[in-house]
Amino acid sequence: MDLSTLSPAKGSVRTNKRRGRGYGSGNGQTAGRGHKGAKSRSGYSRKIGFEGGQMPLYRRVPKSGFKNINRVEYTPINLDVLEKLATKKGLDTINLQVLVDNRLASKRDKIKILGRGELTATVHVTADAFSAKAKAAIEAKGGSAVLVQKETTEN
Repeated sequence: MDLSTLSPAKGSVRTNKRRGRGYGSGNGQTAGRGHKGAKSRSGYSRKIGFEGGQMPLYRRVPKSGFKNINRVEYTPINLDVLEKLATKKGLDTINLQVLVDNRLASKRDKIKILGRGELTATVHVTADAFSAKAKAAIEAKGGSAVLVQKETTEN
Protein backbone atom coordinates (compact mmCIF):
# COMPACT_ATOMS: atom_id res chain seq x y z
CA MET A 1 0.00 0.00 0.00
CA ASP A 2 1.25 3.44 -0.93
CA LEU A 3 0.01 6.78 0.49
CA SER A 4 0.09 8.33 -2.98
CA THR A 5 -2.63 5.94 -4.15
CA LEU A 6 -5.14 6.86 -1.42
CA SER A 7 -8.26 8.70 -2.53
CA PRO A 8 -11.70 9.36 -1.04
CA ALA A 9 -14.49 6.82 -1.54
CA LYS A 10 -16.38 7.17 -4.81
CA GLY A 11 -19.28 9.63 -4.46
CA SER A 12 -18.20 10.97 -1.05
CA VAL A 13 -16.71 14.22 -2.36
CA ARG A 14 -18.76 16.62 -4.47
CA THR A 15 -17.72 19.94 -5.92
CA ASN A 16 -19.70 22.96 -4.72
CA LYS A 17 -22.13 24.70 -7.06
CA ARG A 18 -20.55 27.91 -8.28
CA ARG A 19 -23.43 30.33 -7.86
CA GLY A 20 -23.59 33.80 -9.35
CA ARG A 21 -21.14 33.14 -12.20
CA GLY A 22 -23.19 34.25 -15.20
CA TYR A 23 -26.30 33.16 -17.12
CA GLY A 24 -24.65 30.14 -18.73
CA SER A 25 -24.06 28.41 -15.40
CA GLY A 26 -27.80 28.23 -14.65
CA ASN A 27 -27.10 29.92 -11.31
CA GLY A 28 -26.39 33.45 -12.40
CA GLN A 29 -28.21 36.72 -11.82
CA THR A 30 -29.81 36.23 -8.37
CA ALA A 31 -27.75 33.10 -7.51
CA GLY A 32 -30.78 31.20 -6.15
CA ARG A 33 -31.62 33.89 -3.59
CA GLY A 34 -34.80 35.22 -5.19
CA HIS A 35 -35.33 38.96 -5.79
CA LYS A 36 -34.52 41.83 -3.44
CA GLY A 37 -35.18 41.95 0.29
CA ALA A 38 -32.92 41.36 3.27
CA LYS A 39 -32.52 37.65 2.59
CA SER A 40 -30.93 38.31 -0.78
CA ARG A 41 -28.15 40.44 0.72
CA SER A 42 -24.81 39.15 1.95
CA GLY A 43 -24.30 39.14 5.71
CA TYR A 44 -28.02 38.71 6.44
CA SER A 45 -28.98 37.02 9.70
CA ARG A 46 -32.52 37.11 11.05
CA LYS A 47 -33.11 38.15 14.67
CA ILE A 48 -34.29 35.22 16.82
CA GLY A 49 -38.07 35.32 17.07
CA PHE A 50 -38.46 37.67 14.06
CA GLU A 51 -41.83 37.14 12.36
CA GLY A 52 -41.55 39.34 9.30
CA GLY A 53 -42.46 42.56 11.10
CA GLN A 54 -45.49 41.07 12.86
CA MET A 55 -45.37 41.52 16.64
CA PRO A 56 -43.39 38.46 17.79
CA LEU A 57 -44.95 35.84 20.03
CA TYR A 58 -42.66 36.63 22.96
CA ARG A 59 -43.96 40.22 22.93
CA ARG A 60 -47.64 39.34 22.27
CA VAL A 61 -47.95 37.03 25.28
CA PRO A 62 -48.17 38.88 28.61
CA LYS A 63 -45.74 38.34 31.46
CA SER A 64 -47.07 36.45 34.44
CA GLY A 65 -45.90 34.97 37.70
CA PHE A 66 -43.29 35.88 40.21
CA LYS A 67 -40.05 34.31 41.47
CA ASN A 68 -39.33 34.72 45.17
CA ILE A 69 -35.62 35.48 45.50
CA ASN A 70 -35.68 34.61 49.22
CA ARG A 71 -37.04 31.08 48.71
CA VAL A 72 -34.93 28.33 50.26
CA GLU A 73 -34.83 25.13 48.19
CA TYR A 74 -34.44 21.93 50.19
CA THR A 75 -33.55 18.48 48.89
CA PRO A 76 -36.15 16.16 50.44
CA ILE A 77 -35.01 12.86 51.97
CA ASN A 78 -37.63 10.53 53.46
CA LEU A 79 -37.37 8.20 56.44
CA ASP A 80 -37.59 5.09 54.24
CA VAL A 81 -34.45 6.24 52.40
CA LEU A 82 -32.64 6.77 55.74
CA GLU A 83 -33.80 3.32 56.87
CA LYS A 84 -32.42 1.68 53.74
CA LEU A 85 -29.15 3.59 54.05
CA ALA A 86 -28.71 2.77 57.75
CA THR A 87 -29.37 -0.98 57.32
CA LYS A 88 -27.42 -1.40 54.07
CA LYS A 89 -24.30 0.49 55.21
CA GLY A 90 -24.62 -0.19 58.94
CA LEU A 91 -24.67 3.50 59.88
CA ASP A 92 -25.87 5.10 63.10
CA THR A 93 -24.96 8.70 62.16
CA ILE A 94 -26.28 10.34 59.01
CA ASN A 95 -25.20 13.81 57.91
CA LEU A 96 -24.67 15.73 54.67
CA GLN A 97 -21.32 14.05 53.97
CA VAL A 98 -22.87 10.57 54.22
CA LEU A 99 -25.68 11.59 51.85
CA VAL A 100 -23.17 13.07 49.38
CA ASP A 101 -21.03 9.90 49.51
CA ASN A 102 -24.14 7.81 48.72
CA ARG A 103 -25.23 10.17 45.91
CA LEU A 104 -28.47 11.22 47.58
CA ALA A 105 -27.48 14.90 47.63
CA SER A 106 -24.76 17.24 46.43
CA LYS A 107 -22.47 19.09 48.83
CA ARG A 108 -24.20 22.49 48.48
CA ASP A 109 -27.73 21.13 48.99
CA LYS A 110 -29.85 21.97 51.99
CA ILE A 111 -31.45 18.79 53.32
CA LYS A 112 -34.94 18.40 54.77
CA ILE A 113 -35.93 15.08 56.35
CA LEU A 114 -39.56 14.12 55.64
CA GLY A 115 -41.76 11.52 57.34
CA ARG A 116 -42.66 9.00 54.60
CA GLY A 117 -41.97 5.38 55.56
CA GLU A 118 -41.06 3.50 58.72
CA LEU A 119 -37.86 3.85 60.70
CA THR A 120 -36.66 0.82 62.67
CA ALA A 121 -32.97 1.68 63.13
CA THR A 122 -31.64 4.08 65.78
CA VAL A 123 -29.97 6.92 63.86
CA HIS A 124 -28.57 10.31 64.72
CA VAL A 125 -29.45 12.63 61.84
CA THR A 126 -28.01 16.07 61.14
CA ALA A 127 -29.91 18.13 58.56
CA ASP A 128 -31.02 21.68 57.71
CA ALA A 129 -34.72 21.01 58.46
CA PHE A 130 -37.06 18.28 59.70
CA SER A 131 -40.79 17.78 59.35
CA ALA A 132 -42.60 17.29 62.67
CA LYS A 133 -43.51 13.69 61.79
CA ALA A 134 -39.92 12.80 60.82
CA LYS A 135 -38.44 14.35 63.97
CA ALA A 136 -40.95 12.48 66.16
CA ALA A 137 -40.22 9.17 64.39
CA ILE A 138 -36.44 9.54 64.74
CA GLU A 139 -36.65 10.46 68.44
CA ALA A 140 -39.19 7.66 69.12
CA LYS A 141 -36.55 5.09 68.08
CA GLY A 142 -33.94 6.60 70.42
CA GLY A 143 -32.14 8.63 67.76
CA SER A 144 -31.56 12.35 67.57
CA ALA A 145 -32.58 14.99 65.02
CA VAL A 146 -30.03 17.81 65.06
CA LEU A 147 -30.35 21.01 63.04
CA VAL A 148 -27.22 22.21 61.21
CA GLN A 149 -25.79 25.30 62.89
CA LYS A 150 -25.94 28.30 60.57
CA GLU A 151 -22.58 30.02 60.23
CA THR A 152 -22.80 33.68 61.26
CA THR A 153 -20.13 36.29 60.64
CA GLU A 154 -19.67 38.75 63.45
CA ASN A 155 -18.09 42.15 62.84
